[in-house]
Amino acid sequence: MSDTSTPNGPLDPQSATPLYIQLAEIIGKQIASGALAPDRPIPSENRMAEEYGVARLTARRATQELRDRGLVITVRGKGSYVTPTAGNGTG
Repeated sequence: MSDTSTPNGPLDPQSATPLYIQLAEIIGKQIASGALAPDRPIPSENRMAEEYGVARLTARRATQELRDRGLVITVRGKGSYVTPTAGNGTG
């Protein structure tokens, strides 16, 4: 691995901030920037785990954190979607 930052930002396993919070911050920034549009799906837990090199449980906890912040809603059997108001600067 390199020390250069990616557009999504690296996760830092040495940080005091848990990985799921770091991942939720990255996805939250993508929502705020409009990269993830309102009423559109966020990456699946499996995809996040693969893309960011974390356990699926870490991705699941990040998704839960985003739900707690009101940035996403989860539809059983379909996935998690950006809330319609999340990209409006309310998060």
